[in-house]
Amino acid sequence: MGTVTGRVARVNGPLVDVDGLNGTAMSELVELGPARLLGEVVALDGAAVRTQAYEYTGGLRPGDDVTRLAHPLSARLGPGLLGGVFDGLLRPLSGAGDWLEPGATAATGITGSGTTETGTTATTGTTATTATNEASGNSGRRTWGWRPTVRDGDTVTGGAVVGELAQPGRSPHRVLVPPEVSGTVTDLRGAGQVDEDDTLLRVAGEAVTAVQWWPVRVPRPAVERLDAVVPLLTGQRVVDLLFPVAKGSTAAVPGGFGTGKTVLLQQVATWCDADVIVYVGCGERGNEMADVLDELSRLPDPRTGGRLMDRTVILANTSNMPMMAREASIYAAVTVGEYFRDMGLDAVVVADSTSRWAEALRELASRSGALPAEEGYPAGLASALAAFYERAGRVRTLGGDEGSVTIIGAVSPQGGDMTEPVTAHTQRFVRALWTLDRDLAYARHYPAVSWTGSFSRDADSLAAWYARQGDPAWARQRSRLATLLAEAERVASLADLMGIGVLPGHERMVLLGGRLVREGLLQQSALSAADGYCGPVRSAALVSAVFDVLDACQAVVAAGAPAASVEELDLSGLLRARELPGGEDQQAVAAIAAVREQVLGLLEGLR
Repeated sequence: MGTVTGRVARVNGPLVDVDGLNGTAMSELVELGPARLLGEVVALDGAAVRTQAYEYTGGLRPGDDVTRLAHPLSARLGPGLLGGVFDGLLRPLSGAGDWLEPGATAATGITGSGTTETGTTATTGTTATTATNEASGNSGRRTWGWRPTVRDGDTVTGGAVVGELAQPGRSPHRVLVPPEVSGTVTDLRGAGQVDEDDTLLRVAGEAVTAVQWWPVRVPRPAVERLDAVVPLLTGQRVVDLLFPVAKGSTAAVPGGFGTGKTVLLQQVATWCDADVIVYVGCGERGNEMADVLDELSRLPDPRTGGRLMDRTVILANTSNMPMMAREASIYAAVTVGEYFRDMGLDAVVVADSTSRWAEALRELASRSGALPAEEGYPAGLASALAAFYERAGRVRTLGGDEGSVTIIGAVSPQGGDMTEPVTAHTQRFVRALWTLDRDLAYARHYPAVSWTGSFSRDADSLAAWYARQGDPAWARQRSRLATLLAEAERVASLADLMGIGVLPGHERMVLLGGRLVREGLLQQSALSAADGYCGPVRSAALVSAVFDVLDACQAVVAAGAPAASVEELDLSGLLRARELPGGEDQQAVAAIAAVREQVLGLLEGLR
């Protein structure tokens, strides 16, 4: 524990001025008052410092003691993260029931007095919760089945995997040597049940446990950054076909209220082919987070056969929780993602939404008297966004494995204004943009991703991956889809102006082709058991069917058939082909091919 070295001088919401803290450093943690509220130093003026409290400061008053903790805001990383629900400071909410009284013990997460070796617990303020027993849900310390993968006398470097902890129903937790430690293994503990804070071995005399503490604002080190050349398959056709994102890359989802941001992010988190999902609800409504928890708890994991929740970490910093914890929540989330990346896994960090995080920055800047920039946001907003997205990447870890962190952030522009600062700056730093269109959403076209306002900077590099996987036509089909949609938009404008009847037949077929692509490919129901997920095999079959039918339509019109006769054909079977059951197997591909042949037969009858 720290020592009392200061006194509260003034309380202004989450900002607390403290006198008497000589030698304090920026970003150092303090505990405020008898409830030991967690705060962070944000400004220095000799012995007078200004701190931001991460919890409600009601009851804190001038003259209360302040305790220095002499370390920055840090996350406790170890077993028990997967399947857990935490607050914005990575303190567990699972099984804790209602909010606890001040002084409740926090046995994991970002706590006031955690140390890098012992993991000593601390009492925090009104939002602190107790850790839960993995099996019974009761408060208590957890034990794990330990299996070492090294021997006494082995030489290991920082970041090396030295053993595994069994997690019932989940993949084993890999125990890593702290990044700054390397040397010879001694005092290796044999296989058996261990406490997460037990010393499992020593490296160069330093104790290694299953738990590591890491400053959340400091990126975890890696040997080198690798090119992002493998796609993150999301199961959402509009993303995977038109605006793909690579593992280790970044994407943003801007959209106004009601355009479906949260549902799209839930679908990506549910179906993407990552090993670990870190979902942070940053200032979102509590009912939305409840829906996320309910869905992840019920859905089976197609990769393991268990629960999807068992490979998910949820940080729930909802709108009714302290606002200043939002500022830390996305850093805590990306730190967790980097931790699993260092195990050689692919992690996806979903932040919903970064606009609420930026609002917390604006409130802190306003209270601290910082010079405001655009729309009151601090001048360092662009730098903060860049630093956050920069922590994504595919890397070679210190242990020699390959791992990645992909960051997907939602943006909620006020009034749907895509030129506001958070949206404008975010577009500069991400590799993919999935802009949600209000008109598409109001037309019940979901996902409402605009094909004119979105982009992917990873598409060219990912085309080579598809070619190596036996799909060399992917890049050509993507280009044709984009061209067809753009041409259909142009022709639709002419039809609105002059009427469809004056258009030549081939242009009317372009309009028909645009409808087939929109309704038969890009539209996808998150509530459909058959259509909620669409893998690359099924997507390729649907794309081929739509293009074959469109080519046949153009050929029939070119042969002299009236365009109106083609438009009057019943093509609903092709539009419903995406709803056919069967998943990714050959049965589904055969069913789509059968629909294609049926529609081609109708067109052949018009010749």
